[in-house]
Amino acid sequence: MYYVYILKSKVNDCFYRGSTTDLKKRLLDHNDGKVRSTKAGMPWKLVYYEAFLSKSDARREEIFLKNGKGRERIKWLLKDSI
Repeated sequence: MYYVYILKSKVNDCFYRGSTTDLKKRLLDHNDGKVRSTKAGMPWKLVYYEAFLSKSDARREEIFLKNGKGRERIKWLLKDSI
């Protein structure tokens, strides 16, 4: 399985979008400071994820969530959570 996930910083309310094959380990990496791009926003909480059978589908979704329409979709999906 391939996962696309969205994290929210508990410090500055920023979002991070990524993909991985091991969601639990990746979340631990983010919160242990092992990911340079998310180190400043620690701690992070998982607010959303999707599972995909193919890596290319997961990557396509990750890229979509990082663009303008994807950000709108995140706001719509998580409107009661954020």
